[in-house]
Amino acid sequence: MDETSIQLLCPECTKDWQRTPTDLPNSSELFHCPNCHASRQTSEFTRTDRDLRTLKQLG
Repeated sequence: MDETSIQLLCPECTKDWQRTPTDLPNSSELFHCPNCHASRQTSEFTRTDRDLRTLKQLG
């Protein structure tokens, strides 16, 4: 079975990557970019509205 992934995009350095919802903190919790270490709410890193909805449902 394929596991759902969330597409992420750093608003500061524009690094893009994917993670599973279970590997991410809740949408309102602090998250750090693995590339530039920018710190923002996880919701600010989601690439699309669909990714944000998925994170809120499964995270």
